[in-house]
Amino acid sequence: MFTLMVAKMLRLLPNQAKKNPLITRQPVKMKKDVIVETSVQPAGISLYYPLESEQESFPVYINFHGGAFIMNEKEMDDPYCRYLANQAKCVVINVDYAKAPEYPFPKPIEQGYEVIQWLKRNAGELNIDEEKIMVGGQSSGANIAAALCLYLEEKGDSQPLLQVLSCPMLDFATPHADKPEPDKWRARYPQAAHFLNMCYVPGKEQAEHPHASPVRAEVSEGLASALILIAEYDAFRPEAEYYAEKLKAAGVNVQEELFRDCKHAFTHNGPKESAEEAWRMVASAIKAAAESYGN
Repeated sequence: MFTLMVAKMLRLLPNQAKKNPLITRQPVKMKKDVIVETSVQPAGISLYYPLESEQESFPVYINFHGGAFIMNEKEMDDPYCRYLANQAKCVVINVDYAKAPEYPFPKPIEQGYEVIQWLKRNAGELNIDEEKIMVGGQSSGANIAAALCLYLEEKGDSQPLLQVLSCPMLDFATPHADKPEPDKWRARYPQAAHFLNMCYVPGKEQAEHPHASPVRAEVSEGLASALILIAEYDAFRPEAEYYAEKLKAAGVNVQEELFRDCKHAFTHNGPKESAEEAWRMVASAIKAAAESYGN
């Protein structure tokens, strides 16, 4: 009860990243809001169609926002989804996934999987190409994207063409106090980060599960190609770098980019120049992955 109460209080805090986007909000051809029924709970999604494109069947990029698994909503990524749709000439699916502690691990992953299955079943009606699906996210959203690739492999389903992991949280097994936290207050009081983690992975067994902590996963060369964006001053930098090397060692195609003088969630909090560069990289990677499919 206490955990839920604190989580609800945190959700009331103003979301500065939503109030002050770093990319100008662009018009798109259409934004379509849909409720997808899943076994976890109904998932609200928004579909963004590119402004200047007449394709009959679009590639798809599925976006999972950040927020430590307990906070924020998909609208914080609205400007970025519009940008990616227009620049990458794809349909962007922005997902409002189930939040912890009401829906702890592995519920958001299972829900994400069901959203993908729904997209495939309705591909014709949605004018999307079910063979050209990509996933990505920021922070906790990046964790979900990485875990989805592992979950799809476990189920024997086809992999996305690309996974975009921006400042990913990939290791719940290591206590936050043992991570290189650059923020002096979070470093001094790691209990705050521990509380957030406990909302999503309340037990040790859950924290160590490879779908919660992908750094512990047995990865294969069959996993989706990855674009991994890493901030220089981020407590999660070591786990992101470790996972990048682990994927490379397995034979996965990985583009790893380190952004100097940047902190966690820089794609939403700045500096603006670095954020703009990061979003350009994401758009280019999505477009390249879709165009190279089948070639």
